[in-house]
Amino acid sequence: MLETEKKVIYKAFGFKILSDIFLPELPQMNEYGDTVDVEIKVDDLPQSDFKLVDTPYKHVVKEHRVMFYIPDVAFFSVQEGKEITVSPVNEADEGLLRLYILGTCMGVVLMQRRIFPLHGSAVAIDGKAYAFIGDSGAGKSTLASAFLNKGYQLLSDDVIAVSLSSDNTPIVTPSYPQQKLWENSLTNFGMETSQYQSIYGRETKYSIPVSSKYFSDPLPLAGVFELTTTENEIIEIHQIEKLESLQTLFCHTYRNFLIPRLELMEWHFSTSTSIINTIDVYQLHRPVSKFSAPQLASLILTTINKGE
Repeated sequence: MLETEKKVIYKAFGFKILSDIFLPELPQMNEYGDTVDVEIKVDDLPQSDFKLVDTPYKHVVKEHRVMFYIPDVAFFSVQEGKEITVSPVNEADEGLLRLYILGTCMGVVLMQRRIFPLHGSAVAIDGKAYAFIGDSGAGKSTLASAFLNKGYQLLSDDVIAVSLSSDNTPIVTPSYPQQKLWENSLTNFGMETSQYQSIYGRETKYSIPVSSKYFSDPLPLAGVFELTTTENEIIEIHQIEKLESLQTLFCHTYRNFLIPRLELMEWHFSTSTSIINTIDVYQLHRPVSKFSAPQLASLILTTINKGE
């Protein structure tokens, strides 16, 4: 039975979120005033939407609405950056349901609100935000954990919300205090898997609360590091040229296939241009043959200090 609750307000990505669904990953708000930014509702979606059954996993865009169906989980609808409607399938796993709400659905909300969603992790270093982007399995969350072990703080994991200030400074708004780490990363950091809950469908990936290592205020984005893997055992880093950086940001925009469907190509290009004109973008090669996160973190810190 899906666990729901009445009119509890959560905070994530700078939004006040009213949810019918219990979201233990998110901090609750005691006072929120008269308005909320995003509402998450459990409801039956219109019958016309159920043709999504014939095209599972496909994201259908109609006007200001994005809809998709995940088999054995739920039908989802995200409208105008304000409303997420969920119609769960019977016996759907709550953890998997929340994974899509806090992942794909929130990514769509950000796009609909013209907030740039990067796919990666971000940490706070000396009053600035640094983003680690890359393909799945590149080691973004593991690298962020290495920084947390050095005393720095997490801003976001999986989806990084970047907006532009009035003077076009890119700003990272924190998401919520949780990471997702693979079992081998936990082992390398000396953490016991028995202390954490595995993510449904990914028995060797775990949800890691990091409330004590979380920075909850927006910070200016000062650099982006793209993580790639290599068979070479040598760790290498180089700065990506400005024009190439545009493609890098596009490739690592969360759910980037929705950009043209939402008619956001011009917005995305303009925002990307503002970002790369303000910060440096680097590519970092890490060996697949060994655990190198602490060394990568040290190299990034050295690079940051040289640029100041």
